[in-house]
Amino acid sequence: MSTPRLETHLLETGPADGTPVVFVHGNASSSRFYAELLADLPDRYRAVAPDLRGYGHSERRPIDATRGMRDFAEDVRALVTTLGLERPALVGWSTGGGVAMRYAIQQPGTVASLTLLNPVSPHGYGGTHRDGTPCQPDHAGTGGGMANEAFVERLAAGDRSADAEASPRNVMRSFYLAPETQLDPDLEDAYVDALLQTETGDDYYPGDATTSEHWPGVAPGEGGINNALSPKYLDLTGLVGLDPAPPILWVRGAEDRIVSDSSFFDAGYLGQIGELPDWPGEEVYPPQPMVTQTRDVFEAYADAGGAYEEVVVEAAGHSPHIEQHDEVLSELTTHLCA
Repeated sequence: MSTPRLETHLLETGPADGTPVVFVHGNASSSRFYAELLADLPDRYRAVAPDLRGYGHSERRPIDATRGMRDFAEDVRALVTTLGLERPALVGWSTGGGVAMRYAIQQPGTVASLTLLNPVSPHGYGGTHRDGTPCQPDHAGTGGGMANEAFVERLAAGDRSADAEASPRNVMRSFYLAPETQLDPDLEDAYVDALLQTETGDDYYPGDATTSEHWPGVAPGEGGINNALSPKYLDLTGLVGLDPAPPILWVRGAEDRIVSDSSFFDAGYLGQIGELPDWPGEEVYPPQPMVTQTRDVFEAYADAGGAYEEVVVEAAGHSPHIEQHDEVLSELTTHLCA
């Protein structure tokens, strides 16, 4: 699909005149991770799931991190406009949840509802106290420099193996899913293939980095997705006070290890458990309470006149729509009908 901004690959289901729902995928993934959910949506919905820039089969265009994911939100808006979709519901998973929130903030009144699956905290990813105050003045400990180098190398090399902890397949098994989740082998292969379509580099995943005099010694650069997620550039608290305020369904896996108050990708938590040396302590650099922050912002959203519902999915990690498909599908369709 050609838009004024991007050649966009997308999955589509449902009739052209159906109620529009746009699905936005997360980091190191693609629209393929939504395929089963789209296939089972009632046929009254027109479902559209694009690959974001730098992912899947969409065009490779650099990600300007300093815009705090506006690149993605504007790409999605261009697609929505090109397709002629009126007031779509938005479904965003992980990073895609941040894109959905950014879209709603930038385009007030154009979103029917938000469904956020394990979304990034409205205060960005990593390095903040509960109220969003940065732990370090330059946001050290967040951004592209915090990515696992071995994982990035294997991702760039197209490694489909399971012979190393940092292989994309094993990272997906360990962090996208709860420990008890076992995927069908063919389905797992399809997800690995989609993951490996992630573009790597300073302008893509994970982005560039700068050195810092502050713990843990690395700070965000200006390009790529992980820097766009850094609280240096990403602030989605403007969601509070939106008028009109779209209803929010917040769905999260109970065993998420990526977006969590004890995230294995957060410098504060890694320091606390001894995985990053010389941790300055909880007063200076606590684990980012990502779930608590999200609830705080959504409570403020409700106090300002909006409405949200939190659904915790048991036996699910970072991908509840995959791990507990039927439950999430039911919650989603109920929300879309409200």
